Amino acid sequence: MLPQAVRLHSFWTPFYTPISLTARCLPLLPSPSSIKATMHSQDDSSDPKTDVKTTPQKVLFVGLGNPGSKYQGTRHNVGFEMIDTIAKAEGISINTIQCKALLGKGKIGDTVVLLAKPQTYVNLSGESVGPLAKYYKIPVEHVLVMYDDLDLEVAMMRLLPKGGHGGHNGMRNIIQNFKGNRQFPRLRIGIGRPPGTMDPKAYVLQRFSTREREEMNISLERGVEAVRLLSTQGIEKAISTWNPPRKSRDPTFKSRSNQV
Repeated sequence: MLPQAVRLHSFWTPFYTPISLTARCLPLLPSPSSIKATMHSQDDSSDPKTDVKTTPQKVLFVGLGNPGSKYQGTRHNVGFEMIDTIAKAEGISINTIQCKALLGKGKIGDTVVLLAKPQTYVNLSGESVGPLAKYYKIPVEHVLVMYDDLDLEVAMMRLLPKGGHGGHNGMRNIIQNFKGNRQFPRLRIGIGRPPGTMDPKAYVLQRFSTREREEMNISLERGVEAVRLLSTQGIEKAISTWNPPRKSRDPTFKSRSNQV
């Protein structure tokens, strides 16, 4: 009999073995904190006054990236970095494999949150995201996907309530697994355009410059604020109050642009 879930011995333990990517979508092993969170969610659902469209009771936060140390720190992995930043800020351990993803479970305010890092490689992210949302019965509109965007300046972020794939193959695959449904929020994380005639496929696998890395780390911290707003006040409130100005209009970015 297969175990209910596969636990990692450490964060950097290799996690793309056949058993870790089993096709079965198995439940998390229960823990006192997760049981408490589940009970709280069930109690809230019985309250007819709760508006799930405004303040979700359960959300799935997904960061896109490629597994393995080879890809750590590359532009294509900023979605993974956003999930790691959230986990650190909220004290959530991401140490379980489920539905082809590294997974953690916790709470932000009264909302149960699942943090997921699909281990399918970016272009097949939907093979993980779709089953996760289905297993935990999370509506599509409560799935927030965080991913790299070539059309935004480096470290620029945009929180949107819905949209298309914009040419991003990972988002394309997620939409396909949602049967064409695009009505889910996304956090676009800018990585800039490739210089000159560089192939975008090569560019996204490069690492950031020292200055870009500094700016990205600051933006990732800002991203945590967006996630907290979405979890506690809903997507509409988060969008209306959080979306930051463009870097060219942000004096804090201008002052850092002169640093090496």
